[in-house]
This record gives sequence, structure tokens and C-alpha cells, in this order.
Amino acid sequence: MQSRILTTGTLLAATLVLASCKFGGSSSSSSSDGPPQAGQPPNILFVIMDDVGIDQFESFGYGGMKPPSVPSIDALADNGLRFRNAWAMPECSPSRASFMTGLYPMRTNIQQAIGPNDLANSHVSPYVMTVPKVLAAAGYESGLFGKFHLGGPENNPAGIAAPAALGWEHFKGWGGLPASIDTTAGGVGEEGQYSCGFVPHAAQGGAHFGACYIPTGDGGASCSEITGQPGGDSAGLQCLTQGGVLVPEQNCESTPPAYVNFERENAHYVSRLLVNWEDDVQELSLSDPRSRGYRATIEVDTTIDWIKSQPADQPWMATLSFSSAHTPLQHPPRSLVPSGAADILTADCSSAAPLNQRNVMDTMVEALDTELGRLLVETGIASRGDDGSLIYDPAASNTVVVVVGDNGSFGPTVKLGFDPGRAKGTAYQTGVWVPLVVSGPMVEQPSRNVEHMVNVVDLFSFFADVAGVDLEQTVPEGTDAEEMYSYLTEPDRDSVREFNFTQGGLNILANDAVNGPCVFNGNFCSHTPMSAQVCADNNGVWWGQGANVGENGVLKEVDHCWQVNQALYEDQGGDYQPIEMGPTVYMAIRDDEYKLVLNESMDYDIATDSGVLVKTREFYRVDQAVPQPALDGEGDDLLNPEPRLSPAEEQRLAELEYQLELLLASQKACPGDGNGDGVVDQEDIDNHSRLASQWGGSSLYDFNHDGLTDAQDLAIIQANLGACPQ
Repeated sequence: MQSRILTTGTLLAATLVLASCKFGGSSSSSSSDGPPQAGQPPNILFVIMDDVGIDQFESFGYGGMKPPSVPSIDALADNGLRFRNAWAMPECSPSRASFMTGLYPMRTNIQQAIGPNDLANSHVSPYVMTVPKVLAAAGYESGLFGKFHLGGPENNPAGIAAPAALGWEHFKGWGGLPASIDTTAGGVGEEGQYSCGFVPHAAQGGAHFGACYIPTGDGGASCSEITGQPGGDSAGLQCLTQGGVLVPEQNCESTPPAYVNFERENAHYVSRLLVNWEDDVQELSLSDPRSRGYRATIEVDTTIDWIKSQPADQPWMATLSFSSAHTPLQHPPRSLVPSGAADILTADCSSAAPLNQRNVMDTMVEALDTELGRLLVETGIASRGDDGSLIYDPAASNTVVVVVGDNGSFGPTVKLGFDPGRAKGTAYQTGVWVPLVVSGPMVEQPSRNVEHMVNVVDLFSFFADVAGVDLEQTVPEGTDAEEMYSYLTEPDRDSVREFNFTQGGLNILANDAVNGPCVFNGNFCSHTPMSAQVCADNNGVWWGQGANVGENGVLKEVDHCWQVNQALYEDQGGDYQPIEMGPTVYMAIRDDEYKLVLNESMDYDIATDSGVLVKTREFYRVDQAVPQPALDGEGDDLLNPEPRLSPAEEQRLAELEYQLELLLASQKACPGDGNGDGVVDQEDIDNHSRLASQWGGSSLYDFNHDGLTDAQDLAIIQANLGACPQ
């Protein structure tokens, strides 16, 4: 494959032209509830689960001692395929970029979850061909609902219109991660008083009843008096689910008490909703009713409304990008957990209650599944039997449904049999091995398990094949995606992939900066969390700028993880106990049986009193055995402490190293080529000119990574004119 990217024209927020939308204003009276049109390509429902690895699913052979109940996903799998050997990237943004571009992270520069300080160089490029742009060639309308996390609004010329810039005609959702839990529950408590973000039952330190104030969006608020349900949700959680703030043990007044605060984010319940819809591009306030309520429910409501608005003769692709079950882990409404798993939850959502966090994770996955089932039924893709079970007939609605996890599970939530120390954020199996379910009218012999290797980049090719788009013509520059459609139609299909690949690392920040150090469990330092807030939400201790110096073992503010060990050495001297450094470059490649893992990190060197680069090379035998797969755990490395390879294994290792070298070498640098078309030319000068004059900030034309698009970058273009012709 070639590593350059197709040009689709320049795009600035100031000149965005949003595609016209049929939602709410179509001249056609028909909708997707009608029968599919003869000869029309299938509709596509793409469902992304956040931080939900394969370890969570009983239907894939795992799930530990207490797997979440997911009857909706199980029904899809029973009528489709379970891909039991699917790899994602180690974190969410790199995987999502791979879904939507068919490119590995080394080509997009999106190596980790995108944060507010990441430059546009580590956002999905507006010049690249994305899935909605590809499907537009076949007449598809595309909508994205829920978590975006592919770039912007910070450091991006398109700002909050980034989804439209990447090709989606319709978007409603959230820019990135859920915010922290509001432990004041909307201002009614002290900081830290309500660790789950709502007033719990009286027996758990909360209240039996209270006044529920809900903002009306015009500066006012409505009020109703709510009582906790025995064996059900507390009055506080009921109120929060409705978008309100509960004032405990009080009756309604004409106005809320002055301390009630509707402008506080609250994890999965209160977030600023972003809208890219027709000519409506806006970020709603936290007091807007549309920004309030359980995220998974809002995400599904919006998806349902959009799907039902589509004319029967209009093929569509709806991407439902769930925020669940990403941290902060927070109780869903009990009505979404029919299994009863919510009955054992406590009101402590802090890291001091790890068992409760695991149980909350289970309920969040179950709630996601419940809401998915509601979407399938309300859009006519499925129906309910007399016993309430989901009845899914893939042919009835002419809809292909794909459900996938974006990376492995968060370490503290990993199920028994997998490795919580090598989970999300690593290139090890627990970090990148994800569930993938594909169902549709073309599936032969449904309820099959596919054991062959697939990669999340392959979904790019799959969606094009479903729509009948010729990728070689539409994206002549090529992608990293391999064909996977034939697995649906050919039950005896041999493996398409000989090798699978995953990678992670650091995104590009201004002037070579990195995210600050975050220390987990007192023994592992990582640059993955993008801020002190995200570090705390993932049970870590922040050592970066703004750290609580002197608390929790923090001795001073530092910029790099290796400086944490330096600080510990300065404090502990001869009793120095170094902590493990998380890798800043990590990747893996595998064949059917063996896996090579490469990690790089900076660590503290006592002799030079500075940082030193540390590289590791690890080789494992892995499989998908049920119920206990062979994983790449500590102690399983066939190269350490001493190599113990047979001649055949030595050959397999050499082949994996060679294939990895070939792959990495395929990414060619082209200084001055901002639009990724593989040549530095007048178009790059013109693009730079528009960006510099209308924006001036971070862009794909910020070649020296200083956060500016200016004369220094223009000089790089001019110095390389005519370079890199493909």
C-alpha cells in the first residue's frame, strides 16, 4: 500500500458548507420503517462500545465468573458472525481513526486518545477519505451519534464543526471523554460528598426524597418532588436521569436554592452536546435540557430519530458511538439493567471501592445492551417476542449491523482469565483484543465463530463492500484495510490476513511536549491520561503541572515519567524503589500462533542523572482457547530471561520482525505535504495561505509543530516543492 492520503479539498470552519439533511424536513413521507427497496444496497448500523474488551463476553467464550448480560448483542451474534480474533488499537482515538480511514496510527499520527493539547497534526485530517465520504459515492447519508473523539474542537481549524469536516452530514454527541463525576451532585453537597454524582438512598448517606429541579433552557427550572424507590433508584438518581438536581429532604419552591448549580459537568449524565446538523453547528450549554440525561439513552434516542427520518429509498449508515463503559464509571438507571445486577451496587464510586467499580462496569455494559435492543426494535430492525426476547431477522430490514469494541477493557474492570496489568493502553492481548459481531442479510450459516485474524482497519473495506463502492477507484492511494466481506458469504474461507498489527504511542503536542506523568497503584507511570482530571478519573495520581506537591508521595511537579523515578531517588537514596515506566512507543505484530511485542520507554539512569531510552523485545505464543486463552503475560515471554525457541519458532520470530520492518518502512515522510496527496505543490501553498490568513493556529500545515500556521511553515513548503512525487 502507498502511504499518502487522498485530497478532498481544503476546508476551514469559516467556509464549511454542511450537506443538506432530510431529518425533520424531508419532502418524502416514507421512512426507514417501510420495506427496503429492491436492489438498494443495505443500510448499515455501526455500533462502537467504549473500553469493552473481549474478556467481558460469555458468548465469545469468556466473561469471567460474572459476565454482563447482553441479550441484544447475543441475538445479533446468533444471527451473524462472531469474529473471535479481532485486534483494535490500544486506545480509543487511534481505533476510531482506523475504523473511519482504514489507516494505521503511524499514517494519521493519532497514537493515543486525543486530548485538548494535541495539535491538529494528531487529529483526523479533513483531506483524508473517511467512511462517510466513501459511502457518499454510493448515495448513502451518514450520521454519527455519541462520542466523536477524532479531533477538535481545540487546535482544529474546523472547531466544533470537525464531524462535518470529516464527512458526516449529521452529528449529535460529545467531543470526547465523559468529564469527571460531580461529587457535589449539582452543588447540593460538599466536594467529595457524593462520589457517584447523585444523592443516594438515605441508608447510604443520602436522602429518601427531595425536590428535583430541572433546567428549562430559558434560565428557569421546573420542579417535582421525588421519592426513592424501594429496591430501585434513589430519588437523586431518578432526578439526575431526568436531567435535574435533587435538593435532599426539601419540597419544591418557586426557584431553586442559590447553591443549585446546573453548570457542572457530571460524567455520563451532564455534558455539553455538540450539534452539526444542516446549518446548525453549535455547542449547547450544560443547562440546556438536551445536554442532560443518561448519555447512552441520549445517544440512542438521537440515532433512532435520525434512522426513522430516512426515506425508504435512501441508503444510510448510522454510527452509534457509545460513551459506555468509559471511565468515570457511574451507575446507569436501574431500568436499563433488567438482570438485577444493579441491586448490589453501592454509593461509593471511588477507587477505594474496586469491587463496586467492577460491578458498575457490568451494569454499564448491560445498560448499553438494553438501549441497543430498544434501537433495534424501534427502528424495525428487530422485534420482541411474547416473552420479551429480541427477535432479529437480518433480511427483514436490509440492514447490516456491526458491533465492536474500540480497545481492551480498562485494567480494574478486566475479567478473570485476562491480564489487568496489561490491559487498555498496551499492545498486549488484553489491551487490543476486542469483540466484533457482524450480522446482515448476506450472512451464510449464521451463529458462526470466525477464528481468522481481522483488524479494525478492515472495517473500512467492509463498509465499502457493503455499499458496493470500488475502493481502488475511490481511494486509489490505498489503505491498510484487508477484505473481510467474504467471511460472511464463504463459511470455509481461508484467512485473508497473514499478519495482524497494532500500535500506540504519544500524540503530537506543541514544541515536543507530552502529557504529564500519571502514576497508577504507586508502581506504574504513564503518559496516556491527557490531564490531571483524566488521571484522577482512572484512579491515578498526577505528577504533572498543577500536582499536589508533597501529597500521595508526589515530591514535585515533573514533565516526564522518568523524572518521577529521579524524584523518588532524590528522596529515597539507598532505599530507592523505582516504579515501572509505561511505554511511549508500543506495537505488536502476530501470525496465527505467535506474537512479537516491541516497547520503548524513557527511564531514569542513576549514573548520568538523566533519562535513558529503554527498548524491549518480547515474543509470545498466543491463541483464542476457551475458557483460558494463551496470553502474553509476564513470565510467558519466550525470549526472557533466556531465549527458549525451537528452530521453527526462531523462523517465525524472524518472519514477524521482517514483516514489521516492511510495514514501518512503508510510511514515508514528506515535509511540506500538508494535504497528504504525496507531493509538495502549489495546492499546498494555497492551502497554507488560506489557513494562515483565516486561522493561524494549529493545522496540518504546522510542520514545525509550534501550534501555529505561519511563515516558518511556508518556508518548509517552498524548500520542498516538487518533492515526494508518487
